[in-house]
Amino acid sequence: MRNPALHRYATRPGFYFTEDGGADVVVRSETADQVWLCVLESIDQPSAFFQDSIRLFNDPNVSFLQQIHEFPVCTRIIEHLYVRETLFRMTGPNYGLWYVHLPKAWDGMKYGYRVDGAWDPKHGVRFNPYKFLLDPYGKGIDGSMELAPSAFSYECEVVDGKVLGSAYGDMSTVDSLGHVPVSVAIDDRDVHKHEGDPEHPHVPWRKTVIYEMHVKGFTANAPWLPEALRGTYAGLAHPTTLAYLQNLGVTSIELLPIQAKQDELFLQEHGRGNYWGYSTLSYFSPEPSYATKAAQEKGATAVRQEVIDMVRALHEAGFEVIMDVVYNHTCEGGVEGPTVCWRGLDDLAYYRHQKSNPGRLEDTTGCGNTLDFTNTHVVTFAVDSLRYWAKRIGIDGFRFDLGVTLARLEGEFTHHHPFLYALRSDLLLGNLKLIMEPWDLGNFGWRTGQFGIPFAEWNDRFRDTIRTFWLEDVDGSSDFGRTQLQEIATRLCGSADLFATDPGRGATASINFVTCHDGFTLTDLTRYRTKHNEANGEHNNDGSSVNHSANFGVEGVTDDLDVITAREQAAMNMMGTLLLSLGTPMMLAGDEFRNTQDGNNNAYCQDNDITWLNWDWLYSPQKTREMRRLETVSHLVALRKSLDLYHHEDFFTRLTQIGLFKPSDRVKWFLPNGNAPAERDWFDLSTRSFTMRLLSNSEVDVCIVVNGVDEDRQFTLPSDSTWVPKWCSAEINGRWPGHGGVVKPNDDDDISVWMQHVQNASETVRRLAEEATARMKAEGMSDVDAATFAMLQESRSAPTAEFAKVTRRRTADSPEGGKEQQTQQRGQVRPTTAQTVEVDGPHAESSATVHGGGASASAEGTVSADKAPVDKAPTADVVAESATKPSPHVWTMPALSITLMKQV
Repeated sequence: MRNPALHRYATRPGFYFTEDGGADVVVRSETADQVWLCVLESIDQPSAFFQDSIRLFNDPNVSFLQQIHEFPVCTRIIEHLYVRETLFRMTGPNYGLWYVHLPKAWDGMKYGYRVDGAWDPKHGVRFNPYKFLLDPYGKGIDGSMELAPSAFSYECEVVDGKVLGSAYGDMSTVDSLGHVPVSVAIDDRDVHKHEGDPEHPHVPWRKTVIYEMHVKGFTANAPWLPEALRGTYAGLAHPTTLAYLQNLGVTSIELLPIQAKQDELFLQEHGRGNYWGYSTLSYFSPEPSYATKAAQEKGATAVRQEVIDMVRALHEAGFEVIMDVVYNHTCEGGVEGPTVCWRGLDDLAYYRHQKSNPGRLEDTTGCGNTLDFTNTHVVTFAVDSLRYWAKRIGIDGFRFDLGVTLARLEGEFTHHHPFLYALRSDLLLGNLKLIMEPWDLGNFGWRTGQFGIPFAEWNDRFRDTIRTFWLEDVDGSSDFGRTQLQEIATRLCGSADLFATDPGRGATASINFVTCHDGFTLTDLTRYRTKHNEANGEHNNDGSSVNHSANFGVEGVTDDLDVITAREQAAMNMMGTLLLSLGTPMMLAGDEFRNTQDGNNNAYCQDNDITWLNWDWLYSPQKTREMRRLETVSHLVALRKSLDLYHHEDFFTRLTQIGLFKPSDRVKWFLPNGNAPAERDWFDLSTRSFTMRLLSNSEVDVCIVVNGVDEDRQFTLPSDSTWVPKWCSAEINGRWPGHGGVVKPNDDDDISVWMQHVQNASETVRRLAEEATARMKAEGMSDVDAATFAMLQESRSAPTAEFAKVTRRRTADSPEGGKEQQTQQRGQVRPTTAQTVEVDGPHAESSATVHGGGASASAEGTVSADKAPVDKAPTADVVAESATKPSPHVWTMPALSITLMKQV
């Protein structure tokens, strides 16, 4: 039996090619009076609709709107655009949907919609048939919006780049065609389209290391690529690019938005653009500007194919692809913004409106509008878009920008939101990596840890704690620390207070990060105490003023070796803590080689060398600081991936909720003298040195040793095993843990590993290498390498000198009294030798038992400490004796360092 015509059963909008050579087209507009499908053809080509359409001519007595209402199919020629527009009157609304069957359709066909209806902006109704609208489900896009009066549904003018007019004024009758982008049809019926697709990597959460990058910025300056491939999807898929990522060792590439974007009105008025891409123009179309010029010239199908090929290449190289998506708002902005799609189709249905003033939009995003996820059809639209990217493009996961906005019902957040259930229950999407940014700008917008299974979430508490511990607490800006041992232990242990919320949810749900696209880079965190966003043109008023950063005595770039050395080790301390903590680590592209944005912590509008990664250091014949950091970080990534201690997927179970405790023997804690912390130690702000032991029944244990003071310090490690250091943050400065009271130098080869393979590289690479070598010989040594070698010599001969001038030296005696009596903070980890997890608060009946001092989380995630007294630090005689006869369990850790010790 033949299926009936599509309009008889279709419930999804879209453009569907049919076997008769035409297409069924469906679009949603619940409150429109009439909708037209508009097809664009070149004048110098025969029209496909000559027999079906009535030609329209300019008539001073009849308006364009009256003419198109008169005929089912009509055509008009727009000479100045060299375009023929054919309008097909659609049938509807049928449950909010409008339908039409095109007798002919083809791949690459340009089209859009015009919609007529009421004009009542004070009640949120803004239909205007003079505005050419994109298809929300369109798979391709062509062109861009011009800052012109025609792009706005209300009467206005543009004077000196500023839009003047009232959004509540009269309707504009200026045609927008030619000044706004149009949709492009892509024929996806090929049954062989997925043949040859590589297997998806399907990296388990416990092995995942996320690497956040911008498609363009990553390769815009890449010297290994020909000019045509730089800053493109194809450039990211290039074999040399993939080899670099493999050498770094990350597993999952998280791309800043690659859905088609449009600059916000504010930026257009100021002559700037949205570089990050958090201003979506089309949720089904990839951003054309990241494609090669050749693909752009061929059209939307070629652009999309380049994206598909990029994803395939990443899969073949073993990487997952996670896509940052922005479903919380659109590029149309507030009511004063342009009309390119949703506003013209159905403003009331797509956007949230203020209850007391429906002519104004709710804005929990800071971008002027908020999509209405209380509307089932908006939820369906988002799910359809996500499924398309996952199924057709091959995306492995999504990170949802301002995720709280997507889960607001009647304005309030709930983790029971229908959209979240739609994602969980979808057979395709529910098995992908789904990551939430757990905040927005609305009421009670900070919701870290509250999304539940299967969502992972960005952990801002981890970010702030680690920055504070390694930067603010050591740069001399105050006389006391800010971070208690209980807080830093909780973050290292997977933030049980935030993520041990659902049965089966645990540490892997915490996306740990220190830096991301929004904020300082890792290097800038150690160079700048305050933001420097002057280039953004907002008088340095944009961007966060709370960065928990430090400059170590000098704001910005310096040639002071002591400052440089302290900064490098601080950066490695943060990177080490990130990659050695329980949870899922996320790195920012470029942090592994000292990338800087010159102190700009909000570079969203900087599509230039401020945000493009600088790769010049790659081809130096000697190891620059960038190369040393890269090797140090990649070594640490490899070590983390080699350990199977980072899953904690059994963090919390439903059995725990009903009182059936699941024993855990995963974590033990020690002070430098080898004793377990006492109650007071968890709250003493001077307790900054400790050992965290991760235990395993199936492989060797590891100890993560943190020396948070600015002097070398002895640590007594557990005596039941022999330990060897595998990684130390101080190795970036040529220092290494040693037995007894001496820190060892870490000699290293100064020849760049990259240079060993440069002879097989392209002519461009060889030329760069030769130029670098010649410059080194002519100048004796470059400033950067001179600083590197001087730093190495200094650090090897005077182990603690590099910190003395730029860090606050802590006294051995901690303050007594008040700090030790601070009230226990619910939800933080305080592992003990008592091996009992106690829960205070309303969930006191939910608890867990900890064997061997390991930490297990309950509903509140609180772990108590035993009350046993703790021995003081070893006396001078003991230290002297251990220096002459070092115990195999006593190691001296470099000042201000984090070290990974492995069981032998």
